Amino acid sequence: MAQATQFWDKIAEKYAKQPIADEVAYQKKLAVTRDYFRPDMEVLEIGCGTGSTAILHAPYVKHIHAIDFSASMLAIAKSKTEAEKIHNVTFEQAAIEDLNVPDQSLDMVLGLSILHLLRDRSAAIVRVYQMLKPGGIFVTSTVCMGDTMSWFKLIAPIGRFLGFFPFVVVLTTQELEDSLINAGFELDYQWQPSRGKAVFIVAKKPA
Repeated sequence: MAQATQFWDKIAEKYAKQPIADEVAYQKKLAVTRDYFRPDMEVLEIGCGTGSTAILHAPYVKHIHAIDFSASMLAIAKSKTEAEKIHNVTFEQAAIEDLNVPDQSLDMVLGLSILHLLRDRSAAIVRVYQMLKPGGIFVTSTVCMGDTMSWFKLIAPIGRFLGFFPFVVVLTTQELEDSLINAGFELDYQWQPSRGKAVFIVAKKPA
């Protein structure tokens, strides 16, 4: 986690100032996610970044516990919640494998723009499945460069060595779907704004 922390700490301020790349798609993902919310929900967000999505979802659920690799990202996130007086979002610097969350204790997990950054995606998805209650929901938006940019796996190690890129897995949509299904999830909703864009999936743990 140290290398990932260093990269994201370095770019946190710049990242926080960047506009949403596709606002229309982002708003649709927010709306679809909210269709699954209930006011009593306990939610975990992994890879929360500067907290923008957690803050937007906060009014619709009981509590969101948001984690990220980067202390600098989380400092920005905490300042946002304080400024907006949001009290049902808590932040922690952690990776999913570090969390001490009881099995079958969460209603929903959000993993947005994070699965392609993990060294063991499948293990993380299995852990999410374990933490969710029966009928629980896993929402993910994942860059699947293997569909259109498989050549990126050749330059990614060089870029990572030079500090230009974080660790990135070049996976396909099929590989992502297989990881979810193999963990036990059912795919309840799937959408991609256009070819090459992140794949948005809502997966459900059977009740």
